[in-house]
Amino acid sequence: MWTTEAISTADASTGNGAPGTAAAAVLLAQPRGFCAGVVRAIDIVERSLALYGAPVYVFHEIVHNGHVVDDLRSRGVVFVDSLDEVPPGSHTVFSAHGVSQAVECQAAERNLQVIDATCPLVTKVHLQAKRHTRDGRTLIVIGHAGHEEVVGTMGQVAGPVHLVSDVAAVALLPLQPDAPLAYVTQTTLSVDDTRDIIAALRQRFPGIVGAETDDICYATQNRQNAVRALTQTVDLMLVVGAANSSNSRRLREVAAQHGVPAHLVQDECGIDPLWLAGARRIGVSAGASTPELLVQRVAQRLRELGAGEVHQASGLEEKVIFRLPLVLLRQAA
Repeated sequence: MWTTEAISTADASTGNGAPGTAAAAVLLAQPRGFCAGVVRAIDIVERSLALYGAPVYVFHEIVHNGHVVDDLRSRGVVFVDSLDEVPPGSHTVFSAHGVSQAVECQAAERNLQVIDATCPLVTKVHLQAKRHTRDGRTLIVIGHAGHEEVVGTMGQVAGPVHLVSDVAAVALLPLQPDAPLAYVTQTTLSVDDTRDIIAALRQRFPGIVGAETDDICYATQNRQNAVRALTQTVDLMLVVGAANSSNSRRLREVAAQHGVPAHLVQDECGIDPLWLAGARRIGVSAGASTPELLVQRVAQRLRELGAGEVHQASGLEEKVIFRLPLVLLRQAA
C-alpha cells in the first residue's frame, strides 16, 4: 500500500480558502518521509505475510506511524508489547527500533520464528555498545528515556549503562572523571542534537571514547537540514508525522527554533485553517516513518483551503537501500 505513487495535487479542487491563503505556494521538503530502514521494516512484514500467512506477530509498532500500523493490522498483523502474547512457535518480527538481549532470549525460549527488522544503523550501534563493554568501558547512551531504540540499546550490554538526554544530565552522572567510558547515540538524533552533549561528556571525561557522528542516522540529519533550509523561505511549516515519532517532533522543533510557526499533523485532518491566515509560502516535511501518500493528502488539503501550486524544493536525493534478511530472500527464492 505504501509504495503507491504520489497522487497529483495540481488538479486538486480549491474551495473557500482561509483568509490570506489564496496565493500561498506549497513547498515540499526534499528529502522527506520514509527512510531506508523504514522501507526495509515494512517490506519485511509484508513479505512475511505473503510467505507465512496471517497472523504474523510484530513486537511493538513496526514503525511509529498509526496509518502504517492500522493498514498492516487490517491485513493480519498482530502487534504486541509483550512476547507472552505470542503463541509459541509463531512467526514474529522485531520492529525497526531493535530489542534488548532479554527479548531475544525470551523469543528463543518460546521457540518463536524471529524475523529481525531492526534497522541496520541501530544494529551497528548495538555492536559498538557490546564492543565498548567487552573492552571494560562503562557505557553512556545519548538518547530519549523510554524510546524503544534506547531501551533496546541499553538492554544489549551486560555491564553498567547510563542514559543522558541533555547537557544538564552529564553533570549528574555518578562517574569519576578518569573512569574508562564510552558513548553511543540514539540513531534518530541529529548531529545538532548531540553536539553539545558530546562536548560536555568530553569536557568532564577527557578519556571517553565514541564516534563523533558515525552513530547518526543519515535520514534524520538530511530531513532536519531540508527543514532548516525551508525556514529561510517559508512563513509556515507543517510536519506530517505521528505524535510518538521522535524524529517527526524534532523536525517541528527545528522549524520553530528558526522562527517559523510549525505544527505536527498526523494527516490532512489535523490542519487548522486558521494556521494558514496570511501565509504566503507553506513548507511541508515528514518524519522518516511517514508514508508519502499522507504528505500528498496534506498538500491536497492545503489546495482545497485555498493554497496555490505545490512544488518540490531542491535537496538531496537519497539512494540508500538496506538488504532484506537472508531468511526471507531464501524462502522467497
